[in-house]
Amino acid sequence: MVRFFGRISDYIRERFGRRRGLLDYSLLFIVLFLLAFGLVMLYSASSYEASVDHGDSAFYLKRQLVFTIFGLVLMAWVSSVPYTVWKKLSVLAYFVSIGLILLVIPFGMEVNGAKRWIRIPGLPMQLQPAEVAKIGVIIFTAMLIERLGRKNLRTLRGFIFTMIPGTIVAIMLWRITDNLSSAIIVVAIVYGMCFVAAPDYLKYFVLGALVILLAGVLVIVIVNASDTNSLGFRGERILAWLDPQAYASGKGYQTIQALYAIGSGGIFGKGLGQSMQKLGFIPEAQNDMIFSIICEELGLFGAISIMIMFVLLLWRFMVIANSSDDFYGGMLVVGVITHISVQVILNIAVVTNSIPNTGVTLPFISYGGSSVFFLLSEIGIVLSVARGLREEELRRMES
Repeated sequence: MVRFFGRISDYIRERFGRRRGLLDYSLLFIVLFLLAFGLVMLYSASSYEASVDHGDSAFYLKRQLVFTIFGLVLMAWVSSVPYTVWKKLSVLAYFVSIGLILLVIPFGMEVNGAKRWIRIPGLPMQLQPAEVAKIGVIIFTAMLIERLGRKNLRTLRGFIFTMIPGTIVAIMLWRITDNLSSAIIVVAIVYGMCFVAAPDYLKYFVLGALVILLAGVLVIVIVNASDTNSLGFRGERILAWLDPQAYASGKGYQTIQALYAIGSGGIFGKGLGQSMQKLGFIPEAQNDMIFSIICEELGLFGAISIMIMFVLLLWRFMVIANSSDDFYGGMLVVGVITHISVQVILNIAVVTNSIPNTGVTLPFISYGGSSVFFLLSEIGIVLSVARGLREEELRRMES
């Protein structure tokens, strides 16, 4: 019996030991830290509301923990799959993304006035097609950029051709699911991937300046509109962004309460679990506004610390992307970099009232099953690219 288990142990060590050493442990540690920190802050931010609404202070924590565990299992599996497989499945991934968005029309679930989710039969979760679309666009755009090549991408025709598929998905997200924030993120992902693949700085800066100019003109038009009732809820959000006190009982309420939380936290915060604004003042504090609870309980020190962790995460991504000899693998990592960085920036900007409220979650920390599940699948892809790099290094050393 001892000999039997000894042989099994030798087989496992021989079969998997070498591959285990190929993991990027720095990246893995940062991701696990963010997940653990997110679960702690999620419980702190949601315990009061969960107790009132569901009779269980750990209601949201338990659900998020289940999604996180399944996400980690998915991440481990994806990291073991050669990332070149996704190149073959890129067209399928793109059309699956489009198909799921279209399914929202007949089968979509309405939550808080927004029809953006699809119920998965037999599971206690809803699928948000926007999260699938983000990873689908990353996989497809990486393939498209590799096939076009840097030379063709530098041309205006090549740039427009690369932007079209992602823009189509973004328009569908905006018009069908009424999810403008995810549409902006999808366009930003494709734009960022094109910028890194074929950096023509003048062209991209001019396009960026035009977008900012158009946004400025739109704000001026909304501010000077004679009938504010005809602006819609997005127009009201812009007016509330410019003067939240004037809309304190409506669109500006959540922003004002978040700013109160940030201001009251000071440098070192009130202490973990000691937030006052989460006691019914900030609606659904565990979602988009969880960063304000971090500021209130952990202060400026805690807020800067978590931002540093995100910077370290993106730095590890950049190291992997720069080290990749495979253009497709590098583009996959660049897509994930753009996705996470844009989402972090938008979330923090919304919470601090630097931009109008757009409903963007903080990656790995905000409550949301679809978000954490597919974010971890993206991490799995990055780990797969990193594994490929280390396998190549081993082959070079052995030869």
